[in-house]
Amino acid sequence: MRLFLDANVLFSAALSPVGAASSLFAFAGAGACELVTSAFVVAEATRNLRVKAPEAVDRWERLIASVGIVVEADARLLDRIGVALPAKDRPVLAAALGCRATVLVTGDRRHFGPLFGRRLGGTVVLSPRAALAFLVEASGDSRSGADGR
Repeated sequence: MRLFLDANVLFSAALSPVGAASSLFAFAGAGACELVTSAFVVAEATRNLRVKAPEAVDRWERLIASVGIVVEADARLLDRIGVALPAKDRPVLAAALGCRATVLVTGDRRHFGPLFGRRLGGTVVLSPRAALAFLVEASGDSRSGADGR
């Protein structure tokens, strides 16, 4: 299962070792999922951390080393599926769809909120807490013999 992390999720995980965002890293460390993001997202999260929480940069560097960086996708693909987002958020969703992420994990309720729980192509948009619940459920399914993917 592939989870694409938005900048706010990466920021939250760097700020605190507890909470849903950090728990996603624990699941990935246990092999339950693959965490990915894009260079665009990394640049945004890095910029925000350096300005708002420079004390978290060391943790950030350790975390980001465990996240795969996917190729940027053409945001125009969103036009084909009829999704309207602000210009700064379009590359995030496009990259998640382009890399065929199972889940786009974002805490941006203002812009992505109307998409929460929706499946766009093969990608569902979830909050960090909902993504964590999704992983817990999938882990339980795979232990019982069902395919958790």
